[in-house]
Amino acid sequence: MTEKPQNGYKTTEYDKPVKRYCQTLDLKDNPALIAEYKKRHSEGEAWREIIAGIRQVGILEMEIYLVGTRLFMIVETPLDFNWDEAMARLATLPRQQEWEDYMSEFQAAATGASSSEKWQLMERIFHLYK
Repeated sequence: MTEKPQNGYKTTEYDKPVKRYCQTLDLKDNPALIAEYKKRHSEGEAWREIIAGIRQVGILEMEIYLVGTRLFMIVETPLDFNWDEAMARLATLPRQQEWEDYMSEFQAAATGASSSEKWQLMERIFHLYK
């Protein structure tokens, strides 16, 4: 089945509870740059070291969604995950800052900023409880 927004997206099931972080970031309003940003995040284009670093700091799942120029990221982690410690560690991993600089031409963020400086954590204001 082809992935389409109206079909929804399958999520991973874990044998234990996880927690979720949601973040946002704006891209520059340029269709050509947005197309290239999407390409650089496609399967086989994202750098292996970046994917490995994300896993190394304890992130289980990461998804990025796009509407217009707005990115929305969902990150799932174990319950004992410490966001600040993980982001500080991520920033020190091989090629991480190089990746951030490589992506900065597309993003409405300061050049040289780390991932945690660019991506803003979002506040959950509604949840449909069981």
